[in-house]
Amino acid sequence: MMNRVLTALLTTLLICSLPFIASAQILEGASEIPAEAKSQADMFRIERDQAPIARNYLQQPPLIPHAVKGYTITKNFNKCLDCHSWARYSETGATKVSLTHFKDREGKELNSISPLRYFCTQCHVPQYNAQPFVKNTFAPVTTMQKGK
Repeated sequence: MMNRVLTALLTTLLICSLPFIASAQILEGASEIPAEAKSQADMFRIERDQAPIARNYLQQPPLIPHAVKGYTITKNFNKCLDCHSWARYSETGATKVSLTHFKDREGKELNSISPLRYFCTQCHVPQYNAQPFVKNTFAPVTTMQKGK
């Protein structure tokens, strides 16, 4: 019985990790990051506080328009909520946490932020003043551009 459980667990783990292994191999062989870019990575500076940054595609989590170095997010404390909580956003001038963050997997509304959405930097990242390390052909979705 224990062998079956262990085999099933290992099989599930392997199946779940295959996309990550495959994508790592694809990225690894696709294009190398130039050595000068690697050595200069610490030179890129995070943008200072600014207006919300335009999104490039539908459902893109908003980028963080300020530095977050030193922000603590643990199961007991979330520094982001000092400014972005519904209780504080108006006095701080920050964007309030979206209503979508107060729903569980089934869409049921909660009284506090869902544990699925509590760790802000899983989805939201700060904007850096940096060029891409690797050339790409990404273009924003045309419906997100002004006048379209």
